[in-house]
Amino acid sequence: MTATLDVFLEARHVGMISLLPGDSSLFVFDEAYAADPERPVLSQFYLDTSGGLRHDTRPTRIKSPAWFSNLLPEGRLRDYLAQRGGVHPSRDFQLLRLLGEDLPGAVRIISHSDEGHPGVPPKQTQPANSPLRFSLAGVQLKFSALFHQGGLTIPASGIGGDWIVKLPSPNYSAVPENEAAMLTLARAAGIEVPEHRLVFVDSIEGLPDLGPFAGKKALALRRFDRSPGGRIHMEDLAQVFGVFPNDKYEKVGFARIAEMIGMVMGQSAVQDFIARLAFTALTGNGDMHLKNWSLIYPDARTPHLAPAYDLVSTVPYLPDDRLALNFLGEKNFSKITLALFRRLAQKAALSERETISTVSRVVDAVKRSWPELRRASELPPEIADRIERHMLTMFV
Repeated sequence: MTATLDVFLEARHVGMISLLPGDSSLFVFDEAYAADPERPVLSQFYLDTSGGLRHDTRPTRIKSPAWFSNLLPEGRLRDYLAQRGGVHPSRDFQLLRLLGEDLPGAVRIISHSDEGHPGVPPKQTQPANSPLRFSLAGVQLKFSALFHQGGLTIPASGIGGDWIVKLPSPNYSAVPENEAAMLTLARAAGIEVPEHRLVFVDSIEGLPDLGPFAGKKALALRRFDRSPGGRIHMEDLAQVFGVFPNDKYEKVGFARIAEMIGMVMGQSAVQDFIARLAFTALTGNGDMHLKNWSLIYPDARTPHLAPAYDLVSTVPYLPDDRLALNFLGEKNFSKITLALFRRLAQKAALSERETISTVSRVVDAVKRSWPELRRASELPPEIADRIERHMLTMFV
C-alpha cells in the first residue's frame, strides 16, 4: 500500500504527497483545489505564466519535491529531530510526516493514518512525547516558543508557537547580539523587521542538551507567519524557484530575484528588495542565501516581501566572506557599488534614478544611525569594530 500525506493550507486541502516504490515521492494537486479560481496560493513555483496551476510534477528520488523539502530544518536541528522521531535524517517524507503540524507558513502535512477522512484535517493535538518543532530553517538552531509568565518557554509540541528562539552559536561569539543590532539598524533604515528581543539562555524552559554555546544570550523573534487569527502562509525563495536546500547558495542570483519580484509584486516591492540588498552589502552579511528571503501571503493569495530576517553581519567572523548569491557576476563586497546597482536596474528594467535613490537612502540612514546604535547595543567592542571597519569601505 502506498503511503500518502495530505497537504493543507490551514483547513483547505491542497493535494497529496505519495511515497512510491523505490523511495520516490510525488506531489499532486487536489482536483477541487485546482479547479477553484479563488484558491489560496501554495507557491509561485506551482503557478504558470497565466496564473493557472502547473501539473508537470515528476517523482523525486529520496527527497520530497523541492518545495516541500525546503519546509524541513537543516543541520543539527534536523539530526536532533530525526533522532527524537526515530527516522533517518535523509528521509524527507518521514520527516514531513513527523513535523507536519508546525511547518512554516500555513502549511500542514498530515498522514492518512492520522485521521479517518482524507482531505479533512484533524484537530491539532500532539502526543506528549512529540519532538520539538521548528520554524524558518537557517544557520542557528531555532525553535517555536511561547513567552510564558515573563520568561521564554519552548513547548514540547510547538503547536501555536508565537516566537522563534535562535540560540547562540557553538563556534562564534555574540551572534544573537549581532543579529539584534542588525535588525535594529535595518529598522532605522526603513526596512521592515520582526519584533525581537535578547533573552538569557538559562531562562528558556525545556531546552534540550545541545552542547556548549559561545554566549549566554539567545535571540527571540515574533513569528510573522502566525497571528491571533491563525496561520499566515509564506514561502522562501528556494521554494519559489524550485531549488533544493543544498543549492540555496547556487542556481539563482540577485538580478533574477529582482526580475521575479518586479513581475509578481511590482516596482515598489523591487525597491524594497533593493534596500535590503544594499543593507546586506553595507553590513557585510555573507549568508543571505535563497532561504533567507521570503514571500508572505496575508490574504492567502497576494504575495508581499516578508519582514527581513537572518540579518547577521558575517564579516566579523569571516573577514574574507562574500555575498551568498551572485550579483551580476560579483560576490566580493568591495565590488558592490552604485555603478553595479545601476547595471542591475538596467537588467531588471527598473528606474535607475529610483534605484540609486533607494541605495543612497539606506546607506545614509545606516551610517547616520550606527554610532548611537553601537553604544546602545550589546555588541562586544571587537565585533562592533569589525562591522564598522567594513561599513566604512562600502559605497564611498
